[in-house]
Amino acid sequence: GDRLALTARGQAFVAPLTSGRFVEVPRRSDVRFRDVRFLPGGTNLLALSDQTTELEFWTLPADGVGAPSQLTTNGTVFRFPGLPSPDGKRIAWGDKDQKLWLFDIPSGTTTQVAESPVDAIDDFTWAPDSRWLAYVQAASNGYPQIHLYLVGEGTRAVVTSDRLDCYSPVWSPDGNWLYFLSDRQLRTLVGSPWGPRQPDPYFTEITKIFALALKSDSEWPFKEPTELDGRKPAKEEKPKEDQPKDEKPKAEKSKDDKPADEKAKASDAAKSEEKKDAESTVKPLVIDLPGLETRLFEVPVPSGNYRGLEVTKKHLLWVARDTGFDTKSHLREIELTNKDPKPKTLVEDISSYELSADGKKLLIRKGDNFYVISSEASAPAKLEDKFNLDGWTFPLVPREEWRQIFTESWRMLRDYFYDRNMHRLDWTAVLKKYLPLVDRVSDRSELSEVIAEMAAELSTLHVNVRFGDERDGPDQINPASLGGRFARDDAAKGWRVERIFQSDPNYPDALAPLRRPEANVQVGDVITGINGRSAETERHLDPLLRNQAGRQVLLDVRAGGTNAVRPVIVKPITTQREADLRYDDWEYSRRLMVDAQGQGQIGYLHLRAMSSENIADWAREYYPVFNRQGLIIDVRNNRGGNIDSWILGKLLRKAWFYWQPRVGNPTWNMQYAFRGHMVVLCNERTASDGEAFTEGFKRLGLGKVIGTRTWGGEVWLSAQRWLVDSGMASAAEIGVYGPEGQWLIEGHGVDPDIVVDNLPHETFEGRDAQLEAAIKHLQELITKDPRPVPARPEYPDKRFPK
Repeated sequence: GDRLALTARGQAFVAPLTSGRFVEVPRRSDVRFRDVRFLPGGTNLLALSDQTTELEFWTLPADGVGAPSQLTTNGTVFRFPGLPSPDGKRIAWGDKDQKLWLFDIPSGTTTQVAESPVDAIDDFTWAPDSRWLAYVQAASNGYPQIHLYLVGEGTRAVVTSDRLDCYSPVWSPDGNWLYFLSDRQLRTLVGSPWGPRQPDPYFTEITKIFALALKSDSEWPFKEPTELDGRKPAKEEKPKEDQPKDEKPKAEKSKDDKPADEKAKASDAAKSEEKKDAESTVKPLVIDLPGLETRLFEVPVPSGNYRGLEVTKKHLLWVARDTGFDTKSHLREIELTNKDPKPKTLVEDISSYELSADGKKLLIRKGDNFYVISSEASAPAKLEDKFNLDGWTFPLVPREEWRQIFTESWRMLRDYFYDRNMHRLDWTAVLKKYLPLVDRVSDRSELSEVIAEMAAELSTLHVNVRFGDERDGPDQINPASLGGRFARDDAAKGWRVERIFQSDPNYPDALAPLRRPEANVQVGDVITGINGRSAETERHLDPLLRNQAGRQVLLDVRAGGTNAVRPVIVKPITTQREADLRYDDWEYSRRLMVDAQGQGQIGYLHLRAMSSENIADWAREYYPVFNRQGLIIDVRNNRGGNIDSWILGKLLRKAWFYWQPRVGNPTWNMQYAFRGHMVVLCNERTASDGEAFTEGFKRLGLGKVIGTRTWGGEVWLSAQRWLVDSGMASAAEIGVYGPEGQWLIEGHGVDPDIVVDNLPHETFEGRDAQLEAAIKHLQELITKDPRPVPARPEYPDKRFPK
């Protein structure tokens, strides 16, 4: 608990807590160390290294003296971090093939423990005796279950249900309990489907803490006190011999002439030493497996958003995350006692924490800082002992990293690509083909180009290659924008406003600076000066707006056709925000066009991507028009994401009966179901999940698709794979196929039902042929198949017959 193992740019370091030497572990420049941690005893570190091209486990000298030593030699696929057993004799790890492995260090043998067809096995923990391993494996229905495995004997047991999420197992130091987290407190914050935007149930703070009694006679630490506690069978008391009242008891003499009480003290000391020796020798853990899953206890802690469970001799610890936006996580604890235990916050606002191997100290990370506290510290703990990393620097030659970066990119593509046969390419030959080019590149961007050329051999679109960190120049000039287009006007001695980008006026924070009501600048007005500087002699307004984004700027504005100049204060926006504003202008103008040409019968919504932000766009734009006769869902230029199933699920809702109150119009169940006709617009820039939505709309029979064939990338990726310099080389990981047994979309795209192209010149002139076709198609459907709300039936006659 007084040293910290770190990695940066593939190098391993050991930092002292207070005083001591900052250690840099030696390595070759073309090698990356990752996932470094101390082995029991603290003399060596365990790390993954790619020195042999494959990821293997190595030991590194914690003092930096000596050479690294290779442990495993059978790597064939990406390995996740290894976890050494408490006695340091075994290592457990999971890999990308969703297998769990054990490596026995003394014998050098590797054993496969488990393999999951559902998900990776990356949540496991050793028992104190280093013989039992608890790990989490998903059942066939996707629910994670806790398994036990006895090393050497192969004994296995599944100890939790497949009807609940159970994870984060930890063994109590005495070996009597297995604590874990489970998501089973299912209470929704939304109580019914009534309300704006058809609210769905929302489950939060669903996690509770549980424990399994590993022995049938284990006593629950939180057991409520009863009158039976402390009772022992009565013992017969031996009668004491009479002793004269005046005579004091004499110390008995032993053979060595020492008083008996001194001999007793010596005996007690010897017993104490024997007890310490016994405690340091961990006894083999015996688990009563029959009925284990029924010996389930609940820790008296309210449900919450929990992760990272740990246990010491006296406390349980876990991370609790707040509910809501921009949440923080806190380290919480509860004492293992039945004397009114209460959960407490040990440290607020942490990034992560880790329990030391001996269970005595905690490493706390807050932001970029690391602290150490006692695991038995009183809440709230004071963060006084901090690892000082302020002076941590080391030399770096980027060119020496490039070969490692290239080889790792090749390996990541091999290990994560959805087809392990690599589309029948000889992937080793591909490495040999491109590796010589690495020595010829001159900067990091060229290296990314070579990696991208190699990845392109797979002919798959979802392969992301990005270069890592780059040095910035000392002078940063950030242009700003007023949110419009301008033309030089020599006669007016300034720049005339030709256009101010528009957006939905219901959201004033998103308006262009010149369109805000306090600015009151109109098209045709002339800007003659900015912040006291004349605009007349400037070739453009940009030089006058440098580094002014988000700041108050004074404009001199002459109203169009007049000589009156008035001062106006605005806050320019960044050029990135200007790009969004231009897009807002295009989107809002499409909506106005549909409202006008569709005569209020047709609704319009646009999705520029399929992320969590865009589901808000969906809710904002769909529900105001849910009761119209027609609907255009525009996914042109959609960049993708993962929310297609949310939106398709909403569109699949049907109105199957109607509510008729005493007064007012009828409404229908399912709430907010769209009863009219729908179309989807797509084009060649509709990508990824935008394509999945488009294909789903067609296959589910929701309506016609109009536009041009889409991008053609549908092998999904699930995570980013970061390189040593924070660059990226991620593979397409998850293929998509239909019930007919054919791969979908990838390499071809989605074909529209009605092909309409927006020709360049017409589009430049302001026409949108695809949108016009959608409006016309819906108008024809509305005329042919109108869908008014059914009239209510006659009220029943409940009079008794005469």
